[in-house]
Order: sequence, then C-alpha cells, then structure tokens
Amino acid sequence: MKKGVSFLETFALVALVSSLASASDPSPLQDTCVAIDEPKDAVFVNGKFCKDPKLTEAEDFFFSGLDKPGNTSNPVASNVTTVNVEQIKGLNTLGISMVRIDYEPYGENPPHTHPRATEILTVLEGTLYVGFVTSNPENRLISKVLNKGDVFVFPIGLIHFQFNIGHTNAVAIAGLSSQNPGVITIADAVFGSDPPINPDVLARAFQLDKNVVNYLQSRF
Repeated sequence: MKKGVSFLETFALVALVSSLASASDPSPLQDTCVAIDEPKDAVFVNGKFCKDPKLTEAEDFFFSGLDKPGNTSNPVASNVTTVNVEQIKGLNTLGISMVRIDYEPYGENPPHTHPRATEILTVLEGTLYVGFVTSNPENRLISKVLNKGDVFVFPIGLIHFQFNIGHTNAVAIAGLSSQNPGVITIADAVFGSDPPINPDVLARAFQLDKNVVNYLQSRF
C-alpha cells in the first residue's frame, strides 16, 4: 500500500473488497421489499422493483399448493416445484426460498448446482440416495442414503443430486439460502446448450468418440 494512505481510506478499501467477495444475498435495509413489475414510484433492489412498504399485504408473502404432487411424467421421473421470489414477491431481499421435489420410483433430481445458494433438504416420504462432489482437484463424492425425516445439506455451488432408490414415490422439501438460487443442470448445460458446444470440445473434455457426443447432444 502506498505511503500516506489514511486509516479511513484503508478501511473503505477493505469494506469494498469484502462486499465484492460476498456470494450471498445482501441483507435488507427495510422491513419489506415486495417485488413488483411496475417501476413507477418504486425502488430497484436485488434485481426487482420494490412496492411501497405501506402497500404490502398478506398475499405478497403467501403461496398455496405445495401439498400437491408435481408432474413427474418426464425423462428423469421427478419434478421440482419452486417457491422463490417469482412465486412469493415478498421474498425479495430476504435471502431464502424453498422447493418441493417429487420422485417416481427410481426417479432422480439429476446432477446440478445452485450458483447462489446452499440447500438443506429433508425427506418427507420414501428413501433417497443423495450426494455432492467437492471441487477440484479432489472431486470427492460425499453421499448418504436418507429415509423419512432425515436431513442433508448441499453446500453452495457444488454439484449434487438425489435419486429415489425405493419402490414407492418419494417426496422431499428443501430450503435454499437465496431468494433466487439459480439452477444449472449439468447434462442440460453441457449437451443441450443453445447454440451447441462444438462436439470436438466435448469429445476431448469427456474422452469420448465424437459420434457419442453427437448422440448425447441429440438427446438434449
């Protein structure tokens, strides 16, 4: 640091670096910031315009229907019902959301990551094999079989999955530490990008024949 920099300047620099390094949602500076689509007479916070706090109402913090099973008629035989800031506008700036996940027998929530949230999951019905993989270079699999009432945590940003190993349907509820956690499903992102990734890139990365890559891309 150059000579003559004051304590206040140093403190401000440290605070700036700390704020830039933060990966979680910022803390709210008011009681509510209900997201609205109309920017008139509103304040822009966390990517959403805020409703005047004096106009907030119960419906801004309410969602109905999480008791209903999701439609699992799809290739992975699972369904994620999301309850984030898009469904509950009052979640804006509060740094939390949740999901319900339904699984058919041998259905899975395929390997994916949440770039902005840690996830804590509890099994309501059934038996799930779950796990996450640590970052390079170890790439260590941390996995566990969960039964009804068991809880498991998936750290922020790490690839994780759930697989129903039971003979009956399974249900789980999960909380996430962001109003908008984001989700990147690995297979969809790699083999189903738009436009497609050059097959030569994927053939080299996955040590596969190019024809295999072309087939996988056709599936997504």
